[in-house]
Amino acid sequence: MSPAKQAAEKHAAPPTAAGARLQQMRRRVRLGHLGVWAAVAAGPIALAVTVATPATVVRAAPATKPTTVKTAVPASPAGYATVFLDAWLRSRSGAESTAQARLAQSMGPDVDLPEASEAQPEPESVVAVRSAQQTGKAWSVTLAAQYADGSVRYFAVPVVADSVGASFTVSGAPGVVAGPARAEGARSPYTVTVPTDSEVSSAAGEFLAAYLAGAGEVDRYLAPGVSVSPVSPAPYQTVKVQQLLAADQEAAAESVPADGTRVRVMAEVEARDSAGRWPLAYELTLKARSGRWEVAGLESGAAQAGGARS
Repeated sequence: MSPAKQAAEKHAAPPTAAGARLQQMRRRVRLGHLGVWAAVAAGPIALAVTVATPATVVRAAPATKPTTVKTAVPASPAGYATVFLDAWLRSRSGAESTAQARLAQSMGPDVDLPEASEAQPEPESVVAVRSAQQTGKAWSVTLAAQYADGSVRYFAVPVVADSVGASFTVSGAPGVVAGPARAEGARSPYTVTVPTDSEVSSAAGEFLAAYLAGAGEVDRYLAPGVSVSPVSPAPYQTVKVQQLLAADQEAAAESVPADGTRVRVMAEVEARDSAGRWPLAYELTLKARSGRWEVAGLESGAAQAGGARS
């Protein structure tokens, strides 16, 4: 090497990081070119493989979703016991070929049929009133058998069920038991007496007349956003409020309060049709708007703590 070139290299600046990266890129490009030319030299098939082969891509494994395990809920055998007891009470020992006897024996193969005379009355209806799961697959179903003379007799029927309620068997003879005790009624929240000539009473009466007797359109008595379909066909000819009780003092006010005020009421009505008079009761929620009461909720049935829900 000449003295001049040695002196130039001696005084040259050291390579920077950027310069080093640039040199690496140039080397990769040269290597790529060499690979392509080598493929050309090897033939067109090798060139095609070189150009078409994609780069290897490493993909992350998808996250495993948690497995949802559904626990089977044991089904109540109340319906099965109801069918069995109804058939058993209509069966007679010595008449095993009747349809009711065959049904009872198929549902409880080890249960004897009753020995009774033809004069023994058959039940008008049989309904389940209580189901209790005892241990494992064993259940006890209490049923009420009602007769034509108005008397009611209660039976306890033992039933064995599988874990998913797909099969049942009556495992023993029914037993006559005492009926369920009468539960103490819940305290009614409707303690405010509302005059029958009040705005609230008029709104409730007109709505129920439209709802039950087809006296006008139901929608005109509803608050915005509330939808209630009338009973169709209308079962009654007239509907009249007999008593109105409220859970809120605002319902008894002489004038309609501010917009948005809500009250809950229990309307006891007298409905009449061609067959007679029917005492009915409905829980309503009414909402004040523009000087009038509008129905914002309807719930029939006995009042529970908290009153009607809107």
